[in-house]
Formats: sequence, C-alpha cells, structure tokens
Amino acid sequence: MSKLNVDQKTIFELLSDKKADFLIPDYQRPYAWNEEQCQTLWDDLFTFSFPNNDYEAFDKNDEYFLGSIVTFKNNDGQSEVIDGQQRLTTIMLILRAFYDKFAHMQDANSKQTRDRIEKCIWKTDEFGSADKSTLKIDSEVATDNDKEEFLDLLRTGTVKPNSKSQYVSNYQFFQKKIDDFLQAFASYFPYFPARILGNCILLPIEAESQDTALRIFSTLNDRGLPLADADIFKAQFYKYYGEIDKKDDFISEWKNLEELTSSISYLNTGSPMDELFARYMYYLRAKEGNKSTTTEALRKFYERNKYQYLKRPETISNLKALALFWKSISNQDSQRFSESILKKLFVLTYAPNGMWQNIVSVYFLHHRTSEDALSDPEFEVFLDRITAFIFAYAITNPGVNALRTPIYDEMVNIVNGKEVTFSKYRFDEEQARSFFENYRFTNQRNITRSMVTWFAYTFSNQLLLDINEIFHLEHIFSKKRQEMEGELQNSSAIESLGNKVLLEGSINIRASDYRFKDKKKIYSGEQRRGKNKGATKVYEIYEIIKLEDFGEDQINQRNGEILDKFFAFLHDQDLIDVTA
Repeated sequence: MSKLNVDQKTIFELLSDKKADFLIPDYQRPYAWNEEQCQTLWDDLFTFSFPNNDYEAFDKNDEYFLGSIVTFKNNDGQSEVIDGQQRLTTIMLILRAFYDKFAHMQDANSKQTRDRIEKCIWKTDEFGSADKSTLKIDSEVATDNDKEEFLDLLRTGTVKPNSKSQYVSNYQFFQKKIDDFLQAFASYFPYFPARILGNCILLPIEAESQDTALRIFSTLNDRGLPLADADIFKAQFYKYYGEIDKKDDFISEWKNLEELTSSISYLNTGSPMDELFARYMYYLRAKEGNKSTTTEALRKFYERNKYQYLKRPETISNLKALALFWKSISNQDSQRFSESILKKLFVLTYAPNGMWQNIVSVYFLHHRTSEDALSDPEFEVFLDRITAFIFAYAITNPGVNALRTPIYDEMVNIVNGKEVTFSKYRFDEEQARSFFENYRFTNQRNITRSMVTWFAYTFSNQLLLDINEIFHLEHIFSKKRQEMEGELQNSSAIESLGNKVLLEGSINIRASDYRFKDKKKIYSGEQRRGKNKGATKVYEIYEIIKLEDFGEDQINQRNGEILDKFFAFLHDQDLIDVTA
C-alpha cells in the first residue's frame, strides 16, 4: 500500500517550513487563473477574515479551507506539485503584493506580518533571515513563456513595462484590491494578511511517487482540467529536445499540436492530446507485432524502455500528420478526400464503437505517401470492409472487447503490408442472419443508428450530409401512436430496422407523433413550422413518402430490404464463409 503524509496546515505553517521547496514541474500546464478567479478568491478571503465587514466579528478559532496540494518528493528533494499549482501560485502573488505594501509601515503589527510573509516567499539561512536570492517555489513549465517573469516578480516585486503576463495581471489586480482595502480599513490592515496566513488552511498530501500523486489527483480533482498523460509526455519531449538544443522548436510545435487537436471533433475525449497519443500507440503496437487484447494504460505503454518512442525524431511529425488527417475528416475536406470516401467516413462516424478510428489511424500512418495522401481506390476498399465487419460483429459478437481480437490482428497485417480481409473471422450467413432477425434494434443501441445510417447511403442519389448537423432516429410509424392505438399486430415491429430512418433532429421533433400522411408533409417541407423550414436531405425519405401508407406490411418489407442489402454487402466484402 502506498504511504501518504497528510496533515492540514495553515498557509504560514506550510510555506514558512524551512524544508518547503516547491517545484511546478515541466509537464504541468501554464498558469491560467484570470481576474474572475482571483476576484472569487479575494472575496472568499475577505468575507472569511471580516464577516459582515466587521473586524471584531472574526473568530480566531475559525478556519477557511482553501483546498489540497498534492506533491511528491523528486530526486532533488523538491516537492513536485501535481495538484494545486494554480492556487499555490496565486497565494504567492497575494503574499508578495501584501509584502510590498508593508515596506514603509513601521508599526509593530505591520513589521511582524511582513516578517512572516518574508519567511513564506524566500528560503531562510541558519539564523532565520530571508535569503532574497532563493525562493520557496520554482517553475519549469515547458510551455510557459512567462514563468521567469513570475519568479522575478516574487524576487523583486518589480513589473516589466507593457507586460502581458497573466502573473503580472493578477499581481496588479491584487495590488489594487489591497490599495482599496487599505483606504477603507487602514487601522485593520495588518490583520487581513495575518488571518490569511494563520487561519486559512491547505491540505498538503505528499505521495511517495509520481504515480501515486497522479492517482490521488485524479480521485480528488472535481473541478478544472485533470493532468493528462500527454502532460507527462510533454516533459519527456522537453528533456529530449533540450539535449539536442531544439527546446524552443519543440515548445512551438507542441503548442501548435495542442491547438490543432482541441479543434478536432473526432478527438472529443476529456483530453484530445491523450486520444491522439492513444491512436498513435495502436500503430506502434502493431509495428511491434503486438496482438494482445490486454491494452496497456497509455502512460504505461509510452514509459516503457525509458520513453523510447518519445525520443525518436519522427514522433512529433507523425503525431502532427495524424492530427491533420483527422482534422480533414472532421472538416469533410473535399480537397483531400473524394465525395465517395467522405460518405463512407460519415457512416463510420455512427459506428457502434470507436474501434474504427484506431484501425483507420494505423492504416493512414502505414499507407500515406510522402505528401500524407492515401490512394482513393484502396482506401475505399478498406473503409467498406471495416464497416461491414464492425457493424456485423456488433450484432453477432456484441461488446467492444470482443472486437479487439480481429481488429488487432488486422492492425498487424496492415503494417506488414497485407490486405485487411478478416479472413479468420468470416460469418456463417445462416447464423448471422438469425442474429439480425432476432435482434431488438432500439434507439438506445448504437448499432441501430449505425445500420440506419449505412442504409441511407446505399441510395445512389444520397448526397453527402453535414457531419456537424444533428440527426435523430425517426420512427416512421409513430411509437406513440402504437402505444395509444396498438394498430400493429406485431408490436415488436415498431423497433425493427424497417421502421427506423435517419432524419434531421429539427424535423424529427416536429414529425415524431404524427400520422404518416402528416409526417410526409413535414419530411418534404410542405408543412412548415418553427425556425427550420427546410425539407429533409435524406434521399430515402423521398422514396418512402411516395407510399400511400406506412404500416406493418411496409415495415416488414423495408426491414427485409435492409437485411438483404446488408448481407449482400457482406458477400461483396468477402466476409461470408461460403464453406460453412
């Protein structure tokens, strides 16, 4: 079991400790608090210290909890800050602003409070005097261009002219708040910082290792952005590029990569950079010939062999190329992809799980040309095959974990220059057809949308739909109508694929509870209500509205058409075991 040192401390107890030596490590994000957050902190501290603006209402035994500071001791004996760097940095700025204001005050309380602040900002010598050359905090944040300005500000209290640093902005904000406070409560001035130092509590949690500290942070953090694995990787890159004297180049590249990934809808996880590293990991795993269905945690994978993959000169350029590839997909870039390919990618966007994105990433990284292009004919064949396989497998072998075995096999085949065939995993047609016919395609199941979207694009007249538009699954025969009137003899038909169609969300909301004759007018835009007065762009619907009615017979007929087309698709992709 990991050992932890946990003991709440006042700000003064924590910072004035002779052993206090905090380091904001290179993998942390830059300081980001703005005036709004500083105002909130100031208001909280003031309200606590002067309840109802009354100096005498303060209870000396009261405490105000500011939060936790999660650290671990690095090899140099410094406390690396994993969680709490924003509040710790801001507290230092507040204390420095108060310290400067006390410079010319000679009363005993002011001098004593200034002396206490001094012991919190600077390290002290053996006689307890502040050594103005050594601070209690340091910063090595790789992508923070202003960190030196922060450290100079703590050392000297001077601000560079025309500075745009967030540190300086917040420091000047606190200076103004202190000036306002001094004007209003001159006789009580020393008591405010004294109460901050002596009654405001932090919970320092010192872990025995970086891993333990990161786990604690993930557990405790319920606000702000958690530290991502990519932040740890950034530190390793930073060290590597520092060794080859290209540190500045790396910082610029990393910032560009962060901005790029944050704009890609296909990297829509909590940390887009982590997701990018994950997709690149599948390519590296495949290159290793690794087919294991037990996937290592992202950081565990990259830290193997002393972060060997992060010390390769091609890694950053490969990550950038991969990000730009997904950016092009996200933007439906017609300069990069044909309309046919963009349609296939639209269908895969509604795949039952995200595994397709990993194998597509591997395919791109292996098959790209020197201009990062792909051959359209081969890419189309690949997209059709993985679509057919992944969609069918979701019915016959549900669960993303089951999909790992065939997908990982094919990832290795890709990097070995072999065609993706899924030859070891072909489907028995009779058995697979039985699975499909007995499957309940409710709207809550991802595969329902997958199949309906795929079927929409089997119509040659279907134009490319906007990936950013919201599409719903529409019950052509109203679900509510069946619940109220029970017209369908086979009630399960309401949830069959034959009764589901892709439809723009704005149109679906208006059409949902109507009878078919009224739905037809809404689908076509003939009956116009609300802000969105357009007709549907889903071509198949124009075939459906040619019908006089849409009931059980039509549902069953359309359901059969969908299944027949899909199994013909499986045959075309050579995914049916003809020897069974």
